[in-house]
Amino acid sequence: MHLILHIETATDICSIGLSRGDQLLSIHNAETGYQHAAQITLLIQRCLEEAGVRLIELDAVALSSGPGSYTSLRVGAATAKGICYSLDKPLIAVDTLQSLALASLKQEREEALYYPMIDARRMEVYTAGFDAANEQIEAPQAVIVDEFTFSEQLRAGHRIVLSGNGAEKCRSVLSDKDIFYSQVACSAAHLLPLALRALEQGAFEDMAYYSPNYLKPPNITKPRPRLK
Repeated sequence: MHLILHIETATDICSIGLSRGDQLLSIHNAETGYQHAAQITLLIQRCLEEAGVRLIELDAVALSSGPGSYTSLRVGAATAKGICYSLDKPLIAVDTLQSLALASLKQEREEALYYPMIDARRMEVYTAGFDAANEQIEAPQAVIVDEFTFSEQLRAGHRIVLSGNGAEKCRSVLSDKDIFYSQVACSAAHLLPLALRALEQGAFEDMAYYSPNYLKPPNITKPRPRLK
């Protein structure tokens, strides 16, 4: 059965998992405050040791491809590509939002629209829409949450399930009875079903051209001009 290393670094949680077939062998998480570079190698080593597996035995590396934190996604991508290049293993990119939506669907089992949310800044989130079959119905985008968010969907009679670390921003502005909050957060475990399907279909990335889905450029603060 296929052995896959899963790397999730889209948010402040650095999560590493190892699976064989559809079974999760090991998972380790660290809330690093976006300082993933200091922990990611250690977490990978812990997963391998716990499962009694060597890197060379991997069939593929699956990476949470964003959107999310620019720096954190870069750390995950650099690590995944480094392993794949050095061991000649295929790279699988898993849409972060789709993995969250699928995990919420499995937990809630609601006939609803699923909107996973990744915290951006202030009242902004990265989100996309998925139906109850985990098919994307709205493309990933950056949205500023306000009282009118989802008004069109609610008027059409849909129930809404929100998840991810950006969903909490909605609680203060959205109080409709048809909006539900799932406690699902980013985890390497949520990559497994989509990664396994991609591996079986041979849907691999071209590592020479692969880049995470940052969705927006990094928020870089320019230094103030010096006084003369």
